[in-house]
Amino acid sequence: MSLPLLDPLANENAAAAIGRCRDSKSGPVLIAGGGIGGLAAALALARRGIPSHVLERRGAFSEDGAGIQIGPNGTRILRELGVAEALRPHVGEPEALSVRDGRSGIELARMPLGRWMAERHGAPYWVAHRRDLHEALAQAVRSEPLIAVSFDFDVSEVAYADGLVGVADATGVAWSGRALIGADGVWSKLRGMLFDPAKPQFSGKSAARSVIPIADLPADFQRNETTIWLFADAHVVHYPICGGRELAMVVVLGDQHQSSDWSAPVPPFWIQQNMPQCAAPLQALILAAPSWKRWALHTLPTPQEWTRGPIALLGDAAHPVLPFFAQGAVMALEDAMVVADRLAARPEDVASALLSYAGLRRPRVSAVARASQRNGSIYHLSGAAARARNFVLRHTPPQRLMARYDWLYGWTADQA
Repeated sequence: MSLPLLDPLANENAAAAIGRCRDSKSGPVLIAGGGIGGLAAALALARRGIPSHVLERRGAFSEDGAGIQIGPNGTRILRELGVAEALRPHVGEPEALSVRDGRSGIELARMPLGRWMAERHGAPYWVAHRRDLHEALAQAVRSEPLIAVSFDFDVSEVAYADGLVGVADATGVAWSGRALIGADGVWSKLRGMLFDPAKPQFSGKSAARSVIPIADLPADFQRNETTIWLFADAHVVHYPICGGRELAMVVVLGDQHQSSDWSAPVPPFWIQQNMPQCAAPLQALILAAPSWKRWALHTLPTPQEWTRGPIALLGDAAHPVLPFFAQGAVMALEDAMVVADRLAARPEDVASALLSYAGLRRPRVSAVARASQRNGSIYHLSGAAARARNFVLRHTPPQRLMARYDWLYGWTADQA
């Protein structure tokens, strides 16, 4: 989609911010959004000597959610950003991925993680509470002199001219910089303003999450492993987080209730009523969950463009990914590294640097999005197709099953 240039006169406060600062070389990179992607981008830029200014619409850093899986392609980045050691005490490093039939409880496959994964890819496979990952990034941001942070700032105006970009909020507060990165999530305001007005579309499925103290659970659920239970049109995944003290659980179900709420409380009986008939141990685990929060799963085609002059999108704002491949947050981490590398390599031509970033990232994130959709379809098969899937899982060597994802976990920033 071809878009006209912004008229700075139609965005008076943002244009005024440009007028107050005419030095595009020393200006910071503005980052709209203080989530995982935005904070990682700020840190990646700082590691390359580039100042940034994070603009967070909320009054403080706050990351909701529960469990998050971070493959070697993500933990490698956390190490490079200098946050891995702070996060390490709060993570789990599961030894295996157990895939089970949800109705019978029979294990279909047991694939290696742990030492096998770390040795194969040079970085571990971690599971963590999303809150802990966000806090590790936030702590690093607070201690970095090249990063400024402003809270209670919700971008409502954007203008750019002469190599500078300006933003303003509804109160007239304005900032300027050499570039603007929109890291404001799947419901990105900047994407709608500047690139594509299309709204995310409800997928017909929702996910509900809960966290349970592991000490309260039977021994079968205290194992250091990630487990996926497969059903027709549903699945459950759980793994230890918070240094092995808690179990994060996510249930994905068919649903008709569309919402943009990321943390809508739902009563336990909603999960119990909507779950298919399941194996007794899993049923007991679901009953043990004290509370649940639900979010509707949405899809959105990647915009034809996600850069425009000195402006670019990052993470879910650019390419939302369904959560069937455990890669949404990691794709934002990868984006952060690549956009920082490109801006460092072409400091005199920000627009060209951002175009290069988008061109490098599009094939990768498109492949991950397709793989996630494919995983979701495979997880939720029924009848003869499910039996064929189960046969393949039971009779394929586990290492061969995991080796199919070398292209995913083996990624490094210097490959971009």
